[in-house]
Amino acid sequence: MSSRVRSISYEALIRGRANEPASRIFEHVPAHAKHQFDLDSRMAAISLAAQLGLKCHLNLNFLPQSLYASDTAVASTLAAASRHGLPIDRVILEVTEGEVIADYAHLGRKLNEFRGMGLKVAIDDFGAGYSGLNMLADFQPDQIKIDMNLVRGIERNGPRQSIVRAVMQVCGDLGIDVIAEGVESPQEYAWFAEHGVRLFQGFLFAKPGFETLPQAQFPEEDWRPTAVRHRAAALVHPGALSAPARACRFARRNPLHPAGRALPPEAGYAGVCHGPLSWMASRDALVAPLKPPDHSSISDA
Repeated sequence: MSSRVRSISYEALIRGRANEPASRIFEHVPAHAKHQFDLDSRMAAISLAAQLGLKCHLNLNFLPQSLYASDTAVASTLAAASRHGLPIDRVILEVTEGEVIADYAHLGRKLNEFRGMGLKVAIDDFGAGYSGLNMLADFQPDQIKIDMNLVRGIERNGPRQSIVRAVMQVCGDLGIDVIAEGVESPQEYAWFAEHGVRLFQGFLFAKPGFETLPQAQFPEEDWRPTAVRHRAAALVHPGALSAPARACRFARRNPLHPAGRALPPEAGYAGVCHGPLSWMASRDALVAPLKPPDHSSISDA
């Protein structure tokens, strides 16, 4: 791994014996057993992460409907993390934007109790579903992952660039971290880096590994345009968030704090989730630079 980068999170993935994706696996799980399978997968992922000596964040997929099926869906996950020595503030739950969620505000309220304990939430595949930016009016996560269909070939696609810039503007105002997911080429990475994205995930950095923590490789300096290298030192980092963005982020992460309660409803709180393993566990490595330039990256590991 380059001395300029560090892995800041690994995502646990469900895969079948022949590397089938999670969607194929869930097709074979009876409807009445899906929520238990979802929970068991997270438990297995947490246990494996502990065995592998994970020292950074762990992203876990989560079926949001599990919140309605079981009152202990999230609490059981966090209890398992505690038993295995994984601090709650290193757990990130993900849901995809395309999940059927009737009331995002209600989902946020359900998860706020745990966010106050340090839990982080993320929306996966942002831009692939139906709700898009409207969703953020009621539901503000800690992170969003830009859908890979928007990422693919973005350096030569003006409409995708316009959409992503709009998403980044909204997320910047709300204090939400943006992750470029599914990055596969130096050109895609360069475009996002030039526009201030610090977190990346994709095959360009690392590919999923079975029951391992793959080491991510960050693109070399000469892969990036000169303009990107020159602008790197000026890229946005958490400390540079605007005051309203910092207030929104504080409110979400401290929903029971007096300062959080004092914020108007439109400042927003939020929640979200994601899951891990069936017969095979893969990992996505989230990587970030150790030193300036201050931009990070998530890679599929």
